[in-house]
Amino acid sequence: MKNCKSIDKKYVANTYSRFDIEIVSGKGSYVFDDKGKKYIDLNSGIAVNTFGLCDKKWIDATTNQMNQFQHVSNLYYSAPGAKLAKMLCKRTGAKKVFFGNSGAEANECAIKVARKWAKDKFGEDDYYIITLKNSFHGRTITTLKATGQDVFHKDFGPFTEGFLYADPSNANELINLAKSKKCCAFMFEMIQGEGGVLPLDKNFVSKIVDYAHRNDILLIVDEVQTGNGRTGTLYAYEQYGFTPDIVTTAKGLAGGLPLGATLLFEKVEKTLGYGSHGSTFGANPVSCAGAISILSRINSKLLKSVNEKSKYIFDSLNGAKGIKSVSGMGLMIGIETDEDSSVVLKKCIENGVLPIKAKNKIRLLPALNIPMNTLKEAVKIIKKCAAGE
Repeated sequence: MKNCKSIDKKYVANTYSRFDIEIVSGKGSYVFDDKGKKYIDLNSGIAVNTFGLCDKKWIDATTNQMNQFQHVSNLYYSAPGAKLAKMLCKRTGAKKVFFGNSGAEANECAIKVARKWAKDKFGEDDYYIITLKNSFHGRTITTLKATGQDVFHKDFGPFTEGFLYADPSNANELINLAKSKKCCAFMFEMIQGEGGVLPLDKNFVSKIVDYAHRNDILLIVDEVQTGNGRTGTLYAYEQYGFTPDIVTTAKGLAGGLPLGATLLFEKVEKTLGYGSHGSTFGANPVSCAGAISILSRINSKLLKSVNEKSKYIFDSLNGAKGIKSVSGMGLMIGIETDEDSSVVLKKCIENGVLPIKAKNKIRLLPALNIPMNTLKEAVKIIKKCAAGE
């Protein structure tokens, strides 16, 4: 588009610090800018384009639905949402699913469910939710307050009350907080993505899960970024050996269309009733058709390849010149570099690779089906840029 950048700067709200790149097309794990330059896409729209760009099966699924009807509202039954809900429940053991449009909306639903469940069971005072310092749960007023980072608790107050924050490496601190207030839930990401791609310690998780089970406190797992095969299992909590009461997910679920889901397990399956919650665009048939296409292909073969690619990245980058550490799971990886990560990121872009950042790290979120030869080419460039070559 001619003058895209100047038009954007004039008319779009100034909330994003964009890279000086206009993307005009893409295929698989490659994108092309308005000057014809080709890049290897290592962020997939921030973990959204599960099978890359212009995936034919996804396109066929969504266009077939568009040719039937694109939206009818939740006043009527429609097959795509029903089928997707069944798939999610069968794959996870959840009993019910609420569909929204985003991760923040999925987390809002989870918070509402936890508070209503506690009110129904214990009374008005049991509403505190403990989240973790350095977490990120969304940008609505409530999910900003759920986020355990002070930088997000500015400008938009007063915020929703009832959130406490615990050190993600100190289970005793969290347990003591739970003893100090009437808590209805613990809410956490298995990997703190925006917080620097930091997986939670399994011993920490084991201790807080055990305390929650013994004290009838709900476990809410935010799988907005970690879900849908990203970490090498369908959901990251599977690698920690427990079953949550509520799971939230979005991003890669619909492969490029807006869709969020709140999975409700047995303890809370009957908490929401008629009129207690809603979403105009929730379970949009086109988004759900895309998600069905995505979820049906996240199988053992794909997950095995995700873990193989993950191992290749870790093995290649650990100990490489200019790289301090590598963290994460599956194809959600953070790279700490000797040189400032913004400088390394700029070099990567100049050399045709598009990662993004998380705190002080380079963050990789490639499509789950990125070809190994393409991944190897990208890793080679990252190593070269990190080494200052």
